[in-house]
Amino acid sequence: MNGIIEQIYNMFEMMGMPAALLPLLPFLSIIAVLYVIIFAVARILVKKKIVHIRSASFYLFISPWIIGFLLFTIGPMIFSFYISFTNWEVVSDPKWIGTGNYQMLFKDTMFYKSLAVTFYYTLVSVPLQVVLSLAIALLMNLKLKGIYLFRTIYYLPTLVQGVAQMVLFLWIFNPNVGLVNSILGVFGIEGPTWFSSPDWAMPAVIIMSLWTVGGNMIIYLAGLSDVPTSLYEAAEIDGATTARKVWHVTLPQISPILFFNGVTSMIGAFQTFTQGFLNNGGPDNSLLFYAYYLYQNAFMWFKMGYGSALAWVLFIIILLFTVLVFRGSALWVYYETEQYGGKKRHVRKKRA
Repeated sequence: MNGIIEQIYNMFEMMGMPAALLPLLPFLSIIAVLYVIIFAVARILVKKKIVHIRSASFYLFISPWIIGFLLFTIGPMIFSFYISFTNWEVVSDPKWIGTGNYQMLFKDTMFYKSLAVTFYYTLVSVPLQVVLSLAIALLMNLKLKGIYLFRTIYYLPTLVQGVAQMVLFLWIFNPNVGLVNSILGVFGIEGPTWFSSPDWAMPAVIIMSLWTVGGNMIIYLAGLSDVPTSLYEAAEIDGATTARKVWHVTLPQISPILFFNGVTSMIGAFQTFTQGFLNNGGPDNSLLFYAYYLYQNAFMWFKMGYGSALAWVLFIIILLFTVLVFRGSALWVYYETEQYGGKKRHVRKKRA
């Protein structure tokens, strides 16, 4: 395959193509040839009436996504699974070592440290994000003058994420000139050193994670707008207080959205990387997130096989926790097509 790509590259180079386009042209040429083959096969199948023209058109239209998924998702995953059983330092050929990387992984103290940091962050930040975004959504759902302005204000921080967000909070939590410690100083409180302290680095990152709760707030608002007003009216007739209406009407009705936001937030928390990367793992490895430790092994120390083993262990951990949450959802997630957390039971009527 490398030989074919090199020949295509040399051909375009001899044709005098711009140097900036040369690395891309072999890939585009292979994709073009692949589409010609797909189109020809589809045409033959339609002519022989093996496939209906509408079905062929459907698959041709979604083929860019299918090819992209195979090339950039499934393909790399399969290759990553293979090299997780090898010793590969990128500059040399992979050497098969079987389960050596996985055996080494469970003897690695930093592996357990990164797991502990990631679990700590996930178990604390995710419930806080879910509860706070829901509380804000309930407030923003009130019919008040100017409420749309407040919705915009709460949503705007979600536009500043990733590296920009981390740089902003490095200034906010600066122990000398930061906004937080300056406010604490007004009340005579000496603020901690935050990102420079092993004890306060993680609380700072957890507080920072609440910066983007506006994204989940918008999803909750969409769910709250779909709750039937007749349910609230029935609850009022029964003498329910505001708190009881929220507990017995609002939460059950938006429980699928709570479930969705909880799962996506959990998966995102397990993959936290930027906070650890920009802090170099934090003082005393207090911010050594699992994804950052994976990055260190694969792209800083060129232990690509070991990094791939770490990646697959993370994949299994996320999969297990996601399955557990899905299994437990039957106890508290309410769907209109289900009763008592399970499928609607069909009662067979007796014949007269």
